[in-house]
Amino acid sequence: MRRSQLLVILTIFSFFARFNLSDALYGSSSPVVQLTPNNFKSKVLNANGVVLVEFYAPWCGHCQALTPIWEKAATVLKGVATVAALDANEHQSLAQEYGIRGFPTIKVFVPGKPPVDYQGARDVKPIAEFALQQIKALLKERLSGKATGGSSDKSKSDSNESIELNSSNFDELVLKSKDLWIVEFFAPWCGHCKKLAPEWKKAANNLKGKVKLGHVDCDSEKSLMSKFNVQGFPTILVFGADKDSPIPYEGARTAGAIESFALEQLETNVAPPEVTELTSQDVMEEKCGSAAICFVSFLPDILDSKAEGRNKYLEMLLSVAEKFKRGHYSFVWAAAGKQPDLENRVGVGGYGYPALVALNVKKGVYTPLKSAFELEHIVEFVKEAGRGGKGNLPLDGTPSIVKTEPWDGKDGQIIEEDEFSLDELMAE
Repeated sequence: MRRSQLLVILTIFSFFARFNLSDALYGSSSPVVQLTPNNFKSKVLNANGVVLVEFYAPWCGHCQALTPIWEKAATVLKGVATVAALDANEHQSLAQEYGIRGFPTIKVFVPGKPPVDYQGARDVKPIAEFALQQIKALLKERLSGKATGGSSDKSKSDSNESIELNSSNFDELVLKSKDLWIVEFFAPWCGHCKKLAPEWKKAANNLKGKVKLGHVDCDSEKSLMSKFNVQGFPTILVFGADKDSPIPYEGARTAGAIESFALEQLETNVAPPEVTELTSQDVMEEKCGSAAICFVSFLPDILDSKAEGRNKYLEMLLSVAEKFKRGHYSFVWAAAGKQPDLENRVGVGGYGYPALVALNVKKGVYTPLKSAFELEHIVEFVKEAGRGGKGNLPLDGTPSIVKTEPWDGKDGQIIEEDEFSLDELMAE
């Protein structure tokens, strides 16, 4: 046998050995649900419960190492959550829809929401704990009447959360916004645009409250088309932290791919955390009016803490804001006695400073921090407030915010009165 023939035979053997590995990764008796383009919608997208999906390639060493762990997770979560796997090597187009670029990639699908990436340890316990977190959140939403089950909710599919943008509102809504915007520039006569339309609508609905999607009709908005150098349809631009330099979206034009990309961008475009001094009604409205929860700190008078002490408090609050920067929270502060009406309405002042309250302006309720004003207690307080909180109290009206001068960063000064002698007074 010639050497060339032997090499061909070895190559063919290697190919089939590799092919067989695909079947061996998860056998027919495996507790892991095998996914294909034919059953993906019924098993995942239309499922009524939480589904964990591993996107793998049979030749991937990390995927092979994960296999026994993934099967054990499927056994542990049986009847609680579905654990499934998709051969992304065999079904590349489906994997591309979800922006899969490495193996293994684990995504968690919750009814009515875009999938989220699992970034935790590749072991049974953390995987199961993460799944339970998603299940608890889903149950909480269903108990409150917010969640309705699978992805076939008609009322949701009928709505369109993509915002119509034009030359009169684009700057105000997009360029001046701190939010992440993804904008489609389209033409009504464009066939590709018509094909994208239902996918764009679905992505906009699923990303509501997280990422803002908008659309521009370039037939009637030539100025915006020219401004952003749009030369073909549809063109999708991403307006992140740097609104003057939008980047093009070049991924698959499916709802799943757009959602995955948007959530990835959200991670990298989160605005830096802020702890803002409450110096006017405008600050109150901007920071607390639309926030899910506004955490208001009342810090000691500058004569009591001095600049060094106040800065330590602000640094601690900034570290808390950093920890929770992906939540829809805001953090503001006021010096003791500077906002008397607000202090009176939330019961601050009587038990000293510093003090902290979680404030929900929309609902007109607040919750005070009852433990020490220390990092670990504040972190736990924010977590508890994010879970719904306990012991909410009525705000009793809208507080009036006094316009004050912002702190100059310096120590306070005691104003000394002019001395006078009794003799001078009597002489006068």
